[in-house]
Amino acid sequence: MKIIKTKLVGVFEIEMSPKTDDRGFFLRTFDNKTFEDGRIDRPWVQENHSFTSKSGTIRGLHFQFHPFSETKLVRVSNGKILDVILDLRLGSETFGKWYSTELSRKNNKCLFIPKGFAHGFCTLVNNCDVLYKVDNFYSSEHEGGVVWDDSTLNINWPTKNPIISSKDKKLISFDEFVAKYKGLQKLGNSS
Repeated sequence: MKIIKTKLVGVFEIEMSPKTDDRGFFLRTFDNKTFEDGRIDRPWVQENHSFTSKSGTIRGLHFQFHPFSETKLVRVSNGKILDVILDLRLGSETFGKWYSTELSRKNNKCLFIPKGFAHGFCTLVNNCDVLYKVDNFYSSEHEGGVVWDDSTLNINWPTKNPIISSKDKKLISFDEFVAKYKGLQKLGNSS
């Protein structure tokens, strides 16, 4: 396993190294010692599995408000996605900036996303299985989101006409988030 810094502070790509032979492969998907050495260890409390049947589906951009904000470790066990995160950490030097990376069963990468980020993804093929560990429990009363096609963010999504839930279509713009929560000091900036 190799931990790689990204352009957003606290966000890491993790490259996994499968051992392959004529039977298939063996892959270590999590190693607490490696995470401790990289100073990104977390007490994971839940693991979620999202299945999306159609290519061109966007889920997100979602986050949880403090005290239910969560760190995520995202990987794809089947298929391929463009994973996108948006920095919502007030006072961060990259506040309002986004980052994307392709995660797939083939490239064996994970994305480590600290608290204070909105997260979403677009499926690039049919039948995608996305798994993610979180370090906090889900609370529907604390969920929030920023709309996927916000023109001020100008996220480079791989589709212009995605399949998207009615709930995600109603998410607020980034400017609305800033106006509404600018005084909010605890989105969960600390890790």
